[in-house]
Parts: sequence; C-alpha cells; structure tokens
Amino acid sequence: MGYDDEHEDATSGSGTGVGGIPNNWLVPAVLLLLRDVSSYGYDLMKALTGFGFAMMNPGPLYRMLRQMEKDGLVRSSWDTSGQGPARRIYSITEAGEAYLRLWANSFGYYRRMMDRFFRLYNREPEEK
Repeated sequence: MGYDDEHEDATSGSGTGVGGIPNNWLVPAVLLLLRDVSSYGYDLMKALTGFGFAMMNPGPLYRMLRQMEKDGLVRSSWDTSGQGPARRIYSITEAGEAYLRLWANSFGYYRRMMDRFFRLYNREPEEK
C-alpha cells in the first residue's frame, strides 16, 4: 500500500482528474518541483499547471502538503524575509527524493507500456 492508497482525496486519490490525468500524480509532480528549488504553496499551485493540472482550490493542495510533511516527504519553514505576513516555504527531504525516484521508475515502466500500446494500436512494427 503506497502513499496515495492511504491518502485518497480530491487531490491525491487514485481517480482521474482534469484532462484525464490521474490525481495521484500530483504528489510526484510537487516533489519534482521542489527537487531543485524550495517554494511556496501558491507558487507550486501555479507551476502545476505546466504538468496539465488545472488551477485548483488551494485548500486540498495545502492539506496534501501538510500530510506530505507528516509523512516526511517535505519539510516547511516560515519565511519572514519578504514584506507582509510570513509565508510557509516547502522543500523536499531525502525521503521525498527516494519517493520521487520510485515514481520515476514506475513512470518509466508505464511509459514503455504505453509506447507499446500505441505502436500496436497504430499497427506500427515492434521495436527490436
């Protein structure tokens, strides 16, 4: 049983989201965004549109980020360097990096299956 099996909701469940994107792809997408740069929740929400996720209500995303923090995949701290109120900034942990690697391996396998499916569907010759 993986992270997403245990934490199904409108954001990270195993159903299909907007545009046919599986909702549970949100977790690895967030981890990938955090791999190279720490970020605020709102900035993550905007960046997720680049993965095909529709701009979402921030509530489920922040709940998912809090759960990811409880599970040790991300950490957060308060950024008080800017003008205005302090904002929570998120970064990936070593456990988050390991989880992201597992997803990348799974995606590689899934991609090969899909490539084969479409080669057969389009009646293209098999690759040798």
